[in-house]
Amino acid sequence: MIRNNLFSTFFFIGIIFISIIFLPALFLPQRAVLYGGKLMGYWTIFCLKFFLSTKIIIKGYENIIDNEKFFIASSHQSMFETFYLQTIFNSPVFILKKELLLIPIFGWYLKKIGSIAIKRNKVSRDNLDFFDNISKAVSNSKRPLIIFPQGTRVLPDERPPFKKGASKIYEKLQIACQPIAINSGNVWPKKGIKKHNQIITISILKPISAGLSKDEFIKILENNIYTELNSIN
Repeated sequence: MIRNNLFSTFFFIGIIFISIIFLPALFLPQRAVLYGGKLMGYWTIFCLKFFLSTKIIIKGYENIIDNEKFFIASSHQSMFETFYLQTIFNSPVFILKKELLLIPIFGWYLKKIGSIAIKRNKVSRDNLDFFDNISKAVSNSKRPLIIFPQGTRVLPDERPPFKKGASKIYEKLQIACQPIAINSGNVWPKKGIKKHNQIITISILKPISAGLSKDEFIKILENNIYTELNSIN
C-alpha cells in the first residue's frame, strides 16, 4: 500500500510539474509541447521502476514500420501506454473524447499537439468531419495516428470485441497498421491497487499492410493482439 501511494503521489506531482513548466510552450511551435509529452513518458518509466520495481520489456523493435505512413492500434489497460508510447514513436496523434479538451491546461495541451476529438455515441457535425480530420492529420504530418480499438481501458483478463471505428480508419487511410499488445494492467489496473515487482511487456507486432477489407482487417488485428496478450499475461 505504501508503494502504491508513493507511486501515485509522485507520479501525479511530476505530471503537474511538467505541465506547469511547459506552459510557455503553448505559445511556441508545436514541437516544444511535444517534448513535454515525451518527458511525461520518461517520468512514467522512472516512477514505475523506482516506486514499484517494475521491469519493462520491449519485444519486436524490428517490426516497427519505417519510411512510410502508418497508424498504431494498441491494446489499452492503463494510463501507461498513453504516456509511454510517446517515447518509442514520433509523438503519436491521439484520438480522444471531446470532453477532455475542455479541461483547463490539460485540454490546452491536447489541442496544441493536434489531438483529434470525437463525441462518443453521438451524431454531430464534428463526428461527420472526423474521418476527414484524421486524413488531413496523417497527410500533413510525419507523426503516426494512434488508436485504442478496445475503446477504453479494460482489465487484463477482459477481451471485448474491437470497435468498428478502427476498421473504418484503416479503410479510410489506406495505410499500414502497427499493432501493439501491452499487458500494463498487470501492474497498473484501471481499478484497484497497483502491483509491484511485476513485468510490463510491450509487444510490437508485425504490421498489417493496407489493402485488406475492413472486416478482414479488424478480425486479424483483434486476433493478433489478443493472442499476444494471452501469451504475455
